[in-house]
Amino acid sequence: MKKLLSIVLVLCLALALAVPAMAESKTVKIGMVTDVGGVNDKSFNQTSWEGLQALAAEDPTFEVNYLESKTDADYQTNINTFIDEGYDLIICVGYMLADATKEAAEDNPEQMFAIIDDASIDLPNVACLMFAQEQASYLVGLVAGSVTESKTVGYVQGMVSDSMNLFGIGYITGVKEACPEATVLQYNANAFGDIAGGSTAAMDMITNGADVIYHAAGGTGIGVINACDEKGIWAIGVDTDQSILAPEHVITSAMKRVDTAFQDISKAVAAGEFTPGIHMYDLSNGGVDLAPTRDHIPAEVLELVENAKAAIIAGEKTVPTTVAECPDFTLAD
Repeated sequence: MKKLLSIVLVLCLALALAVPAMAESKTVKIGMVTDVGGVNDKSFNQTSWEGLQALAAEDPTFEVNYLESKTDADYQTNINTFIDEGYDLIICVGYMLADATKEAAEDNPEQMFAIIDDASIDLPNVACLMFAQEQASYLVGLVAGSVTESKTVGYVQGMVSDSMNLFGIGYITGVKEACPEATVLQYNANAFGDIAGGSTAAMDMITNGADVIYHAAGGTGIGVINACDEKGIWAIGVDTDQSILAPEHVITSAMKRVDTAFQDISKAVAAGEFTPGIHMYDLSNGGVDLAPTRDHIPAEVLELVENAKAAIIAGEKTVPTTVAECPDFTLAD
């Protein structure tokens, strides 16, 4: 009887230890809603999804999924689908989803949300993942202003908004610092998924003398890079290292680590440490930077960039964030 009692006690102890372990391994469901650029935009939607896939591969307790938005009308539908399916965190990719995210968050106060590139939602269940995109854009602007031979460069923006304008403000500031006499041709594509439109805009700039073109236009930027590759001039990518699109003609890219941000907020949810409000990613914490592919950048230009980066991190230099500080930026007019 004593032996039997000992066995029962051991089994009870093992079961008691197993229950917390089972609780710790509870599946955490993360759903991502893309903007209209789509999950294969070779830009921030794709980088976001790849970050979540990497997280799930590293830790199988995470279940990740995405829903693609073909039009603005899909935002609310896709968000509601994830709510109905009991996802722990819904991540919305881009400021264009702000209205839909806010409405859903207000209607579902127990549901956790995260959104990138929008800081307008002040709710206890929404984390706003923001990036100092003007800093990375400033660095690639220094590159463009340093390598241009025609003293004419280009910039294609996906859409005009306070958040998107930061790309152009940072870029033009960097260009003008490196080459004060440079002309910056600017174009608002008003679309994040128009490859043909991006190509046409870039071709027009090349016709007008541009020998370096930067885009901050999501999938539209693929057309910009294609045109630069075809005409043999430098292209500058955005959000991710886009050198793979045209290895001989993408001189660099302005990195925005949305993959890291999505992993951070997902892990916080899993740990019960979700924090609403603004989460800022910048040069100081590796949230933005120049792309690691730098083979085409001359050594002296890289040194210029690294010195500027160090000055920003040290607080010795501040990159402008308003149109008033960068009057050469004209897309907001």
